[in-house]
Amino acid sequence: MRGILLGGVVASALALGTAPAAQARDGIGPGGAAALGVLGGLAVGGAIAAANDPYYPGKPVYRAPPRPVYVEGPICHFERRETIDPYGDIYIRRVRVCE
Repeated sequence: MRGILLGGVVASALALGTAPAAQARDGIGPGGAAALGVLGGLAVGGAIAAANDPYYPGKPVYRAPPRPVYVEGPICHFERRETIDPYGDIYIRRVRVCE
């Protein structure tokens, strides 16, 4: 890791060091020289970030999904039953019956 960091520092120093020379040689203005330095810094920063990715967890690991849990409740169904009200009338009603 120190080697990569040292390489990044050296590369950025070279990029910044060549900007004034390029300005004098090619006749570009100070804005162009600054842009050259920024682009060099971004390139070196991207290389360092790609080499040291602490968030990459590594090889994916397969984990089986959990087994489903089945809970058996009471078995219910509807039946028709005759009911008699307090007045003596007979009604047929649907009644839920659970076993």
